[in-house]
Amino acid sequence: MNTTNNRHEMCHMRDKCQQYDKCPMVLVQDLLSGKRKLLILWYLSYQTLRFNEIKIKLPDVTQKMLTQQLRSLEEDGLILRTVYPVIPPKVEYSLTELGRKAIPILEAMHEFGSDYLVEHKKEEAQ
Repeated sequence: MNTTNNRHEMCHMRDKCQQYDKCPMVLVQDLLSGKRKLLILWYLSYQTLRFNEIKIKLPDVTQKMLTQQLRSLEEDGLILRTVYPVIPPKVEYSLTELGRKAIPILEAMHEFGSDYLVEHKKEEAQ
């Protein structure tokens, strides 16, 4: 068995993903894992934001970490960084077309979180 097949033998979707060098689920995990990447995408899913606006929404993240995560998302083609030639420099972040395809995933995660909180509250009340 070749190495591509070995990578997919445990996956219940192996018939669909054997054609890829990397499991699509592993790829998505790699793209979205990181210090607050999901929240950055979530906030950008409904509006374009400047760096400081994102920073305000994520007060527990350092400027260095936020910069790293934004660069990573940009390198992966999920967000667009637009620099305006003014002084002081104005930089805005928005989702790319590919990044917008993640919105249904983010909305499903939000719905799951809401459902979980409701169920968890019911269990605590019992």
